Formats: sequence, C-alpha cells, structure tokens
Amino acid sequence: MVDAVAFAGGGNRCYWQGGFWVAAAERLDLAPALVVGVSGGAFAACYSLLGQGRAVMERVAQGCAEGRPNIDWVAACRGCRPFPVSGMYRDLLDAVLGPRGFAALRAGRTEVRIALSRPPRRLPLALAVPLGILTYQIEKTWRAPVHPRGGRALGFREEFVAVRDLAAPEELTSALLASASVPPFLPVGRVGGAPALDGGLVDNVPVTPLAPIEAAGGRTLVLLTRRYRTLPEHPGRTYLQPSAPVAIGQFDITDPEGIRRAFAQGLEDGAAFAAAQRTRRPVRPQPAPSPPPG
Repeated sequence: MVDAVAFAGGGNRCYWQGGFWVAAAERLDLAPALVVGVSGGAFAACYSLLGQGRAVMERVAQGCAEGRPNIDWVAACRGCRPFPVSGMYRDLLDAVLGPRGFAALRAGRTEVRIALSRPPRRLPLALAVPLGILTYQIEKTWRAPVHPRGGRALGFREEFVAVRDLAAPEELTSALLASASVPPFLPVGRVGGAPALDGGLVDNVPVTPLAPIEAAGGRTLVLLTRRYRTLPEHPGRTYLQPSAPVAIGQFDITDPEGIRRAFAQGLEDGAAFAAAQRTRRPVRPQPAPSPPPG
C-alpha cells in the first residue's frame, strides 16, 4: 500500500502511532521498504515493526502507575538527575529491543532509519542545546509549521542512522536515546563518538529519506502526533494527523490512563484510515451471472 513511512516525534503522543499501526496493519498490507522515525517516533517505529505495540503500551502504562514523580526533588538534592523519565526510557528500550528484537529489525524486510541531529560546529554545546530548544519552541508556538526551519538556520545538522549498519543492541539503544535527547529530561547522547541530540531540533517530522522513493513514483505516509492548522502538499506523500489532540504530556510518567487513551485513539484512527483506503481501491468487475437454464 505504501513504500515508506515516517514516524514524527512527540514523546508520549507517539503511543498514538503505536495504536494506529496495530489497527492499520491488521486491515491493510503495511509492508513498507523503509521506515524512518525520530525521538519517540523512532521507538514507535521499531516496536510496531516487531508487532509489540499492545505489549509496549501496557508495559509503559504499568510503569507510569508505580508512583514515581515527574521531578524527583530528593534525587536532585543528592546531586542526581531529577527526571526519572531518562532511566525509565533506557530500561524500556533495553527490555523491548534486546538481542532478539535487534536481530529481528536488522534481518527484517523493512529498512529502519533513526533521525538525530548534530549540534552546530560554531557553537559550544552548552550554548547550542538551550538555544536550539528555545528556537524550536518559539517557532512551534508562533508559526506551528509541520517542518520547522529554525534549527537548520542555527547550524544543526540532520543525520540518519540505519539500524542495519549497527553492530549490537547497545548501539541501537544509544541511537534511540540520542534521537530523543532533550536536556534536561534526557541527557545529551553520543553516537559515533560525537554528541547527538533529538532529531526534532532539525525536523520533528523526518521526511528527507522519503524523497528518493517519491521521486521514483513511490507512495509514502507520514504519521504526525499533533494537529496542525495546515498540512503540506507533496506528490506521492500523505500526511496523517490524529483526529483530535492527543491528551498526554510528552514526558509525563504519572498518567497511565493517558498512555492507554493515546493508544486507543490511535486504534480508532488507524481503523478509520484503513476503512477509507479500502473504499478507494478499485473494484474488479465481476462477470454477470449466467441465465438460468431453460
């Protein structure tokens, strides 16, 4: 049905993508040659291709029900990281994408690429990180574009890590952590021995790898996680946004029902999308019934 799919970032909103994929994959032949994701969308792409959507959603919901606060002031007073989401996310990646999951992704027919960003060469990291985050937030609030431009203007560079090129599960975990690296919630990542940050600092909707496929006449699907006033128009590309705002905080670890609602909303939207696609498919004409004998 589609040749490539892009999973936008969005933290916990990305569980909408997980639900969407479960519902759509059950009803449509979703077997893209390429899947690209950024931040939480990269993780959603990985577990969706492994068929682990429901299990991951429930694991996360149960983790959010354990009573940990979004900000651990006791840890902060001890000089430790005050945001438990960082450790929880790493543990989640290790549990879901261990050796078996990593091997399955590498051997699968779908190529998986993870988007991350490299900091500007002309700025020290301590300045580049807050400046990049501030620029992204201002542009998102002021203009709300699907594809922002501020990060590139500052000198942030887009990079895509192919899972097939990785040698070990630990490298996959590092790439996914870096792709979601938004200090202070998640620390600066390192990939290939160099600092790496959330790919959303360049573009939270990673579509660059789709271009060659579209140029060759292929069809692509972009799964957003928030609603936009206007969606871009691009030949061969379909942008799909949630039917309503996904009501969950990006880094909230205290709202298990919010995780379940996001996933359930994705299930509904995925089923609706699949139904719409089936009605658009051409129906082969059936031969007229033979007249009754005599």
